[in-house]
Amino acid sequence: MTDSAQAAAARPRWPARFCQWLKRGWRRRLVSLAVFAAALLAVGAWQTRHVPDGMAPALAGTLPDGRALTLAQWRAAHPGRAVAVHFWAEWCSICRLEQGHVSSLMQNWPVLTVATRSGDGQAVARTLARRGLGGWPTIVDEDGAIARAWGISGVPAFIVIDPEGQIRAASMGYTPTLTMRLRLWWAQRF
Repeated sequence: MTDSAQAAAARPRWPARFCQWLKRGWRRRLVSLAVFAAALLAVGAWQTRHVPDGMAPALAGTLPDGRALTLAQWRAAHPGRAVAVHFWAEWCSICRLEQGHVSSLMQNWPVLTVATRSGDGQAVARTLARRGLGGWPTIVDEDGAIARAWGISGVPAFIVIDPEGQIRAASMGYTPTLTMRLRLWWAQRF
């Protein structure tokens, strides 16, 4: 056996090396992770600073087919359930990335979407059809007035409202599916 072969045989395999690496600096890594998590929470709080606390503001608009819908009607159609309001825009690439997550969320939770600054009802209907989202309950916010009333300064935005009508969570930017589900579950249970 050559010296290099002996050295390779004596070196710990991958799992053992990883465990050694983890043990050597675990405190530093834990502090780094805590700082990173705190930074993410701070950025999220800053982004949603204008979203109202307490009772959800009134939300009224028209669907792409011209029918009127309000948040109160949406909540009444889902009594005793936490609901989400998802603000998105046709031109938003992150919103496109979240589409599948929101669609899967809609299978278990009531989600009302608001297409903000995405054109009139016909334009929104075309966008929904082109993307295969015809089943999305979507209020048209052509000029962004609804988003402004809710303190939404960017899209996508995800707002969770508990069964009593209180805003329980808000996020702007990409929100992972698990986070969406956990926030709705938390608002429903607690």
